Amino acid sequence: MRWRILALLFLARIGLGFQFQTLASVGDNLVVAFGLDYAGIGFLIGLFMAPGLFLALPAGYWGRFVSDRYMVVFGLGALALGGVVSSAATESWMIGLGRVFGGVGFLFTTLYFTKMIADWFEGREIATAMSILVMSWPFGIAMGQVGHAWFADAFGWRIPFQVASGYCLIAALGVLLFYKAPHDLPVVKSDSTPRLSAQEWRLVLCAASAWGVFNAAYVTYLSFGPKVLESLGQTALASAGIISVGSWLMILSGALCGQISDRFGRRNTILAVCMGGAIVSLLLLGVPGAGLSASVLFGLIGMAPAGVIMALAGQALRPEVRAFGMGIFFTVYYAIMMITPPAAGATLDATGSAQGPIWLAMILYALVVPLAFVYQYLKTGLSLAVRGEV
Repeated sequence: MRWRILALLFLARIGLGFQFQTLASVGDNLVVAFGLDYAGIGFLIGLFMAPGLFLALPAGYWGRFVSDRYMVVFGLGALALGGVVSSAATESWMIGLGRVFGGVGFLFTTLYFTKMIADWFEGREIATAMSILVMSWPFGIAMGQVGHAWFADAFGWRIPFQVASGYCLIAALGVLLFYKAPHDLPVVKSDSTPRLSAQEWRLVLCAASAWGVFNAAYVTYLSFGPKVLESLGQTALASAGIISVGSWLMILSGALCGQISDRFGRRNTILAVCMGGAIVSLLLLGVPGAGLSASVLFGLIGMAPAGVIMALAGQALRPEVRAFGMGIFFTVYYAIMMITPPAAGATLDATGSAQGPIWLAMILYALVVPLAFVYQYLKTGLSLAVRGEV
């Protein structure tokens, strides 16, 4: 049953990446239509993450009173609404408003999709399940990189927002009709308020920081990687296609990496190797003629441990505090994700080089490894100390 639930949530969660990618795919159109610079485009990309900074904790708390299923349906509906508002924009602020609506939906869906999988797979292939779930995000982005660019060229920049909204509405209906919660979850009494322990706080903050910088680097790559290829002579459509190769490949490599982690452990070794691969692939991106090789390396190695990183949060929290703990996790994540795209866009404007934001992405990938080591120390070192073994 849990694998059927995973398949349902994977298909529904594709809508998050598909809607998110709309703005990056039509960014050049918006520069022309509204006179924006690339810092402004970066701001609109990052605005998608802004609601999470303020709503993640309340959303986690509301999970005590509203079922996970309805939270996700609400979120997918908000994502659809955001796309419709952006598609109707006559001024740039309306696109921003649509991104905020979409960001509210992104928060609720991301938080509760993650909680649903943690509930269904706790202690049973959780890294594999998280890896598969997380790969729905690049799957949706890869669909958008190719599909949105085609729709924008053929029908105008408004159509990609509308197509993504239609997908989100279908996904909402699917979750509403077919999702079922596991039967063995611990019951939280309505008059009790479960609290995170001090160790859970430390672990979830560390896990959130690792997940935040990892995704911020990925979004920077998606948003500005095509610019690097265009500066080397590729067309916009060809550049989008080459960059999307990495997103397609990571769907397979991510599931395999999760299985390796579940079966053999060695999480920190896996992360060190993969983050090294990500940095090397970004260096290759700026080498003439090496764009496709860089994208292949990025997808096969660099982004493979996404689910392994995401699983850190589920492993840090007890089931009865998981919803609230995920609220804390995503508050930190959204703070990092909100500030990075504008910083990357400002770097491009300041340097005049598309390679500038890519260097920022390399730094962010490099930060994942020390954060993972700190998490491991906190989890094993403190646990041993409690038992009197250190």
